[in-house]
Amino acid sequence: MKDIFSIKYRWATIAFLGLLLVSVLFPACEDDDTTGGPITISKIYLENASSTVPDREVTFARLGQLLRVEGSGFTGLKELYINGYSTYFNPVFVSDNSMLVSVSGETPIVDADPELRNTIQMVNDNYNVTFDFEIRAEAPGITSISNTLPLAGEPITVYGSGLVEVNKVVFPGNVEVTTGIESDVDGEFFTVTVPDGVSEEGGSLFIECSNGGAYSPAYFNFKNGVILDFDGMGSHGYWGTAASMIKPEDLASAGVGVGNVSQGTYVPHRPTRIASFPAAKNRNSEVWTYGNYNEEENLGDDWRGQLTPYIPASTPLDEVAFQFDIYVPEAWSESGYLKVCLVNGFNGGEWSGLCYNYVPWVVDGEVVPFQTEGWTTVTIPLTDFYSFADGDFTFADVLTARETSSYKNFGFYFENSDFTLKNITGKDSDSETEFPSAETSVDVYTDNWRIVSLVTPAYSDFPDEE
Repeated sequence: MKDIFSIKYRWATIAFLGLLLVSVLFPACEDDDTTGGPITISKIYLENASSTVPDREVTFARLGQLLRVEGSGFTGLKELYINGYSTYFNPVFVSDNSMLVSVSGETPIVDADPELRNTIQMVNDNYNVTFDFEIRAEAPGITSISNTLPLAGEPITVYGSGLVEVNKVVFPGNVEVTTGIESDVDGEFFTVTVPDGVSEEGGSLFIECSNGGAYSPAYFNFKNGVILDFDGMGSHGYWGTAASMIKPEDLASAGVGVGNVSQGTYVPHRPTRIASFPAAKNRNSEVWTYGNYNEEENLGDDWRGQLTPYIPASTPLDEVAFQFDIYVPEAWSESGYLKVCLVNGFNGGEWSGLCYNYVPWVVDGEVVPFQTEGWTTVTIPLTDFYSFADGDFTFADVLTARETSSYKNFGFYFENSDFTLKNITGKDSDSETEFPSAETSVDVYTDNWRIVSLVTPAYSDFPDEE
């Protein structure tokens, strides 16, 4: 009962604050018959309690935003249309000179009647008046980039929402591109060619489009985060005589990939000396970084020293990710996955601990063959690693886990065992959906292993808030 009363109390408080707002915004109206008179709009304000300017005069609004409209003749208002869409308003929040209205998320933008686009229409018993006012879609957002470590002159595809009519892309180093940008009509992606001169320190992409501006996460061209690229950044580690161990002679350097091509040396997770991987077998191949740091020879993994100048140890773990570039020239499905190991301490087959199993050919519980035309970037938030999937962790927890491990090598296994959908989702209800393994000779290549930031700079439509 206590929780119910608490909920009722909160709603009562909200209702009281709403009435208080009404009393502030709208003075008491005198009884009169002044309805159906001329209507005017003088100013429109954006109401945003989280803004540094909670009541701001604006010349445009976005879907879902709350507006305060000033003018005259609002008493007796019967209908209100935004971009031709009948928009609900509460008469309680209407006086003759001011009213509150929220721009419905259903308001058409691109599909609006051209004559009604960017208009507010007010109707009473005697007047039907239309005013010009720009209506924009929800703010654009970037969710991923096809390749975050491409070469100059290569194409990339940027995915997100609201990416309509992109007219400018600013790359790290303040390198602007305003031509050759091709936008999806639904605003779900755009393509652009990477220019020369992009900063090797990396950062976010910034875009401008008809819906406004947006930043990507700060992981584009972040070369300071590379822990192994098989071409001099980081150290490749290997030992013993096990057939599974990938050594320097197993690496490849032939140019492969279309659009985004290989960059020097890379690792084939099925070396050419192995014709195929048998079913129901784990740890078929393994490839590692050098591991324990040797200060005298300056070899090994020093994540704290290398990464924390750019990604502080105190960074919430959901703001840090592991990225790598992958090339799969022929369809990969039905069997096999990559185990990404934060440390060297696995026998194979685990779905727990300081690792993550990457199974790209299972999508929403179904088998969807995975194949790439060129090299593409995979982003795995560190919170996807099983040890850090449930809890409140920071990057320091990952650093400590590695530093306290006996063997600090970071690496991949190619696994080829049976598993269930529950292994991927963690849901008991998915335990009966099985993915039995089979012999496979799939070719999977990776390169440019790196730790990156997922922090996305905030963007405001109003410069004084940036």
